[in-house]
Order: sequence, then structure tokens, then C-alpha cells
Amino acid sequence: MEKGEPHIVVKDLTLAYGSNVILHGLTFTINRGDIFIIMGASGGGKSTVLRSMIGLLEPTKGEVIYDGMNLWAAKPEEQKSIMRKFGILYQSSALWSSLTLAENVALPLQQYTDLSQELIEEVVSLKLSLVGLAGFEDYYPSEISGGMKKRAGLARAMALDPETLFFDEPSAGLDPVSAHLLDELIIQLRNSLGATVVVVTHELSSIFAIGSNSVFLDVDTKTMIAAGDPRKLLLESKEPKVIDFLTRGKGRTTNNQLDYDDRSKQQ
Repeated sequence: MEKGEPHIVVKDLTLAYGSNVILHGLTFTINRGDIFIIMGASGGGKSTVLRSMIGLLEPTKGEVIYDGMNLWAAKPEEQKSIMRKFGILYQSSALWSSLTLAENVALPLQQYTDLSQELIEEVVSLKLSLVGLAGFEDYYPSEISGGMKKRAGLARAMALDPETLFFDEPSAGLDPVSAHLLDELIIQLRNSLGATVVVVTHELSSIFAIGSNSVFLDVDTKTMIAAGDPRKLLLESKEPKVIDFLTRGKGRTTNNQLDYDDRSKQQ
């Protein structure tokens, strides 16, 4: 499939924990090559949507379709095949503290491929190099900064050359400089790898810097109330909640949010 064609289609999705409905009526399309933002206020179900998209929470209703195949209606082996094309960076990075960075990145290669140990070591070095961690193979997570842990987690997420990368609050816990560098890295990897990227975040700087498409989840109505390029939503949306979120309550009276840095121009 070519960049810009539909890659992931979410249709009439309802998500619940028992009888507690978290979200309902979600319908949106993620195109190949998008950096797609799932945004909204805290408690709006952003991470819950992500969990359903990566196969961790079965929807009460609806479909999550990858290249024409419904993840939740697929047979077990088909479902595994779809999920092996995912790379996931969790909010906490989820690195094994007892393993070096190289050993962490090697885990999916050891589990899902038949590569020799020599080839695995080469791939690990390449992935760590791509995220700016060349030479840190033998470091343990406790020996590096929070930003470096995020990048190491990203290297592991990329180990199997995924078609889709998922990020859950990637900037959480990072200082502004580290968050900026991670945003730049996400754009670079999308451009070089041709991957589709799905990001859960409420950070405005990241939303405007990297987002090419988005969905806005409303905590009150428990559904989506807007979708599209975040920059266009800022200019054109008629939904007060969306405007308040994208301007942090300052309204559309200034052009501050449209003074994007060079990162947004790389898309």
C-alpha cells in the first residue's frame, strides 16, 4: 500500500470494563504514514482506545481493521500475525531493569525470529544507533536518563521493523528539551521507516509539532467529537471543548499555536 492510503480503520467502536462504558461510537481512519494523535482531557479513555487497537482490550462492539483484516474477528494465528507488525512504546518505557539495553532490544528478536546471535547483535546495535544510543549497549536502565530510557524503549519497539508504532504518552516525565528531541526522533523514524505512528498524548507542543491527523475524545459524552489534522481543527473546529483544549482555554484570538517550529515542516 502507498503512503496516504487507509491503513487502520476503526468502525463504531464501543469500549467498556464490565458494565462501565468508557467510550462509544468511535469511527475514524488512520492513513499509512500518518502520525495520528489520540487526544483529549485526562480520563477521556485515550489509553483505553490504544489498548483495544493493540489487542489488549476486546471491544464490546465495533471493529479495528488493519489493511482490511478485523483484528478482533480474526483467527488466533491471524491475530498474532497482525500484532507482530506492531511496535509499542509504553509510558514507563517498560524496560527490564535486570537486562542491559542491548539485551532489552534483543528480546523480541530472540522470541519471534530465527536470527543467529551474531545477526541479533548487529540488529540491536543498528536500532540503538537509530535512536542515538550507539555505545550504550551494555548500560542498564538505572544508569541512563529518563529521555534515554524512552529512546531505548523505542529501539526495542522497532526491533522487528513494525509497520505501525504505538506510543502511550511518550513525553510523560520528560523535561522540555528531551520531549522536543523525542518528537524530532518520531518524525525522523516515520520518514525513514515509512511506518504509521499512533500517539496518545495531551501535550500541545507534541500535538502541533508531529501530528498529521487526530481524533479528539470527550470525557463528558464518552465519544469522539472531532477528527482531522490538529492544525486545521484549531482553525476550523466549531466545538468549544476542542478549541479550549488546543488553546488551553485562551481561545482563537492569537496565532501563538500556529507559530510551529521546523519539526512540523518536515512532514
